[in-house]
Amino acid sequence: MPDRLVYSTDGGRVTHCPVCHQPYRQCRCESGNQAASTSAPSGGGVHVSRERAQRGGKTVTVIRGLPVSQAGLETLARDLKRLCGAGGTVKDGTIEIQGDHRDKILAHLQQLGYRAKRAGG
Repeated sequence: MPDRLVYSTDGGRVTHCPVCHQPYRQCRCESGNQAASTSAPSGGGVHVSRERAQRGGKTVTVIRGLPVSQAGLETLARDLKRLCGAGGTVKDGTIEIQGDHRDKILAHLQQLGYRAKRAGG
């Protein structure tokens, strides 16, 4: 009875475009671009917050909700790291900058034309 599969976890998370079968980061067809644009939060605006949880006590400034592509996130992260004089990374559609730089980042994002606001405490 192996042909009567009811449930399987083999599929996992969908990471490839259903049209061109490339990873979403490398997808160039229109369906992949639509999937990337729908990943932005529907609430609109950019949220800048400070986090310390599960980071060994280190403070990190996290920027969420930027409506740009992965390449755009990496470019913006590079600019923000230079602005703050700190390290950082891009993970899962968010930018993380080491240290508490919320005020500098908020001012810079608003100057660039984003609807940025402080989130959290």
